[in-house]
Amino acid sequence: MLRLAFAGTPDFAVPALESLARSQHSVVVVYTQPDRPAGRGRKLSASPVSVAARRLGIALEQPATLKDDEARSVLERHAVDVMVVAAYGLILPGDLLEVPSLGCVNIHASLLPRWRGAAPIQRAILAGDDATGISIMDMETGLDTGPVYQRRATQIGAQESAGELELRLADLGAQAMLDVLSDLAAGRARAEPQDAAAATYARKLEKREALIDWNTPADVVGRTVRAFNPWPVAETRWRGEQLRIWKARVVGADAHAQPGTVIARPGTVIARDEELVVACAQGALAIEVLQLPGKRPAAAREFNNAHDLRGVVLGGS
Repeated sequence: MLRLAFAGTPDFAVPALESLARSQHSVVVVYTQPDRPAGRGRKLSASPVSVAARRLGIALEQPATLKDDEARSVLERHAVDVMVVAAYGLILPGDLLEVPSLGCVNIHASLLPRWRGAAPIQRAILAGDDATGISIMDMETGLDTGPVYQRRATQIGAQESAGELELRLADLGAQAMLDVLSDLAAGRARAEPQDAAAATYARKLEKREALIDWNTPADVVGRTVRAFNPWPVAETRWRGEQLRIWKARVVGADAHAQPGTVIARPGTVIARDEELVVACAQGALAIEVLQLPGKRPAAAREFNNAHDLRGVVLGGS
């Protein structure tokens, strides 16, 4: 049995924490980021990992930084064998990586060395990758550069959003981590160096990237919609207002219309009953769920009952 520290913050990290808490190992402390102001009222909000740790009755640490002597001293007092990290969001300095007797291991949501960095799930979808996966990595000071204990691949669904893919990868990572910890406990774990020449960088998402460019092919626009669901959500402009696109699919037919033009309404031959269709540079996009500011997301049929979009050209700033 290993004594573990766990470090994570968002929903992605919760399945791993829960799996470790149910395992034969002992999670003696959980690290997560400090509570942050959220919502219109800017009230302090606990991270999903913080909520899970309290529910599980595990000691909780929420330092603003790990780059001081106090952070190292606190971790040393817990005398852990391994620190498991999953989307923590704070940098672990080199001296802290050396504290656990068997090192620090990270659950990363890509098949390293592809998509090192902050947004591997979204970048894989945007790039049109057919597959992605989970890597369990021995951490070092470089950005996701450490040797890899285990990789587990999975296909990316043709209509799968980043949020849906994240849920699957979180479960896959939890399973893979348990196997790696068993190998570490038994002294048989072996990590293979990454091929640095094959590395790609998954930079952090920016809201401006979610603005749809209808002058690109429909498959590119479709990947944008999928990659930015649930955040920051792909958007376009209509009557000077933000129009968010939550769900859509690519329509293979050539639109023969100015990109951004709404060319069909529910019930036409090019779209299913619940969709409306927008022309792209190549092909078209069938929108299924969309949202105006201050309104809830609505199905295309419902939206069209209230708004006539025939011939409207979407887009602009």
